[in-house]
Amino acid sequence: MPLALWALTISAFAVGTTEFVIVGLLPTIAADLDVSLPSAGLLVSLYALGVTIGAPVLTALAGRMPRKTLLLSLLSLFIAGNAFAAFAPGYESLIAARFLTGLAHGVFFAIASTIATSLVAREKESSAIALVFLGLTVALVTGVPLGTWIGQSFGWQSTFLGVVALGLIGLIASALLIPSNLPQGAAPGLRAQARVLTSPRLLMVYLITAIGYGGNFIAFTYLAPMLTQVTGLGAGAVSLVILLYGASVAVGNVVGGKLADRMGAVPALTLIFGGLTLVLLALGLTITSPIAAVAVIAVWGGFAFANVPPLQVYTVQIAREVAPEAVDVASGLNIGAFNLGIALGAWAGGIAVETVGLAATPFLGAGVVAVGVVLTRLSGRLDRQAAALPAE
Repeated sequence: MPLALWALTISAFAVGTTEFVIVGLLPTIAADLDVSLPSAGLLVSLYALGVTIGAPVLTALAGRMPRKTLLLSLLSLFIAGNAFAAFAPGYESLIAARFLTGLAHGVFFAIASTIATSLVAREKESSAIALVFLGLTVALVTGVPLGTWIGQSFGWQSTFLGVVALGLIGLIASALLIPSNLPQGAAPGLRAQARVLTSPRLLMVYLITAIGYGGNFIAFTYLAPMLTQVTGLGAGAVSLVILLYGASVAVGNVVGGKLADRMGAVPALTLIFGGLTLVLLALGLTITSPIAAVAVIAVWGGFAFANVPPLQVYTVQIAREVAPEAVDVASGLNIGAFNLGIALGAWAGGIAVETVGLAATPFLGAGVVAVGVVLTRLSGRLDRQAAALPAE
């Protein structure tokens, strides 16, 4: 694999760390800025909202920009946003910094995947994309727990400064290693894009993504305060539990992809969402017991992120049928649906914390993910009806 791919992997590690590390720092930030936990949870929601808005808008605005120039611009925006967060004088400015950083996130992964495939032979494209997303997986396993520990030990501002340093390494490596003469693909026409936005089957997948994936964040956003205030763990143990969760995520990503290959997307998603529903219920029932809660969390991460590969595969499969000229657009919109789900999940979790308490968030999350199971089965029925149409 070319060295340029590793520059993208380092950058993905930085981007992934800044997205999820905030979960472990919510109690620290809330106490330091003298805001409630639900208000601190908006730092998760508004980052995800920035991704949701930034992915389609910035992609459309920068469609004709050379890929390397766009990548370096996005990394510069990412670094500026995290630097702004590190020196934010108050809650409102930190919210603005998170939203600004989120704008760069969605477009970064879209353009990084495209660049990765252009750097290798066609038969190595999947491996190249996997290497880029390895940075995101490693961020969940190492960057997030390490960033949580740094923030708890030296102040949450130190975590953002660490991400700035990682972003600068990625920016310099990308500037030096990624070639400037990357091929520029033709942008899909308006008619093809309209088919993506109006296809009932694609809209159903986006709804499944937002609800099934986002329901998990009702509980995950408030994992750190749950562990300290309900389970009774010390603040130092939180980063270790998040490390365990991240290791489970890494396994779940691999297993989710294999299940989708073996069973098909709809059966795999039914199994994964069903499992996630049960795990969230188990978490709600065991959250007051440290040993039992940690045991459940060791499985939780795998189910929570195993749905990502089959959801993306499912989107691409349907897009190839209904809008083959705009598969990338459809895939990008599903990334937006993931982050819309995060934003809504964190927001709903905040409401639950204020009204019924931290311990209720796993039960609410389980209920929402269960709706994702129902929608998945309904989508499978729509697929079968669409396949039967030519025979009628």
